[in-house]
Amino acid sequence: MNLTGVVEGILFVVGDEGITLQDLSDTIGVSMDETKKLLKELQSEYEKDSRGIRISFLGDAFKLTTKKEHKEYYEKLVDQGELTPLSQASLETLAIIAYNQPITRAEIDEMRGVSSAHIIRRLVARNLVKASGKSTLPGRPNLYATTSDFLDYFGLSTIKDLPTLDDNITTNKSEEKDLFTSIYKEDVEK
Repeated sequence: MNLTGVVEGILFVVGDEGITLQDLSDTIGVSMDETKKLLKELQSEYEKDSRGIRISFLGDAFKLTTKKEHKEYYEKLVDQGELTPLSQASLETLAIIAYNQPITRAEIDEMRGVSSAHIIRRLVARNLVKASGKSTLPGRPNLYATTSDFLDYFGLSTIKDLPTLDDNITTNKSEEKDLFTSIYKEDVEK
């Protein structure tokens, strides 16, 4: 197995949070020296002009980041993004942040049931959400909160102007379905 590819995939999966050398080494099951060697191989590959990303060491973690030389193109993308309406996933993520702020990305992911890293990055780029501090949880993940641009976008004076959530919403237990049980039975007598 090509461990350089595994390291690249791990860096992609951890996203903005990054990963420490120790955690990366433990995850791939090789020594820290071997992990450093793999990172250097990958870094030299990314330094080529034909590549748009690089590996950066920020804080105490390794992360994939874009190249500063391409900044003008990224800014155009963000500027164009301001003209497009928010997707359903973006609105869902914004609602979770607005009603539960400050909140970590992991907590958002847990509520949504899918990874929200990409959506949060886009919301930060549109200045609707910001990192508002660090959690006291292990790894000290970022806490996210809405911005004044969020209030402007939705025509709110303060966050308290958000509509209240209906506390009377209940789930009918008889309507819940076991996702792991199928109406189709496997024929075990074959």
